[in-house]
Amino acid sequence: MSAVESRLAELGLTLPAVVPPLAAYQPAVQSGVYVYTSGQLPMVDGKLSLTGKVGAEVTPEEAKDLARTCALNALAAVKSVVGDLDRVARVVKVVGFVASAPDFTGQPGVINGASELLGEVLGDKGVHARSAVGVAVLPLDAPVEVEVQVELTEA
Repeated sequence: MSAVESRLAELGLTLPAVVPPLAAYQPAVQSGVYVYTSGQLPMVDGKLSLTGKVGAEVTPEEAKDLARTCALNALAAVKSVVGDLDRVARVVKVVGFVASAPDFTGQPGVINGASELLGEVLGDKGVHARSAVGVAVLPLDAPVEVEVQVELTEA
């Protein structure tokens, strides 16, 4: 078991299976020393546990937990490309999208769920640049979507 997966186990987490694409794309692709994930929804066992807009049908706290799930799904997508998460040199960038009620402005707090998970799992390698964006709607009426860019160590 890799050091990263051992850390996940210490946190009581397991790396899920890669979420199959919902359309014509790959969950993650490698270009040189970088891996880019597609936007990851908070899918667990092939379905969303919650749908709707944050600040309306979904609370910010629930959405923050969903962002954690998105980040875990992103790590699974990275592993599917590189085989070993110990090859992650650092998380470079996280982009989070929050399906928001018109008056909701707490997008950064929601996406903290993803950022905090990456820090818990990867330590200093999980510190990254980030954008947290409010949007009108996301695929399948998901409350959040997260994409991640990581830099790899040389093979």
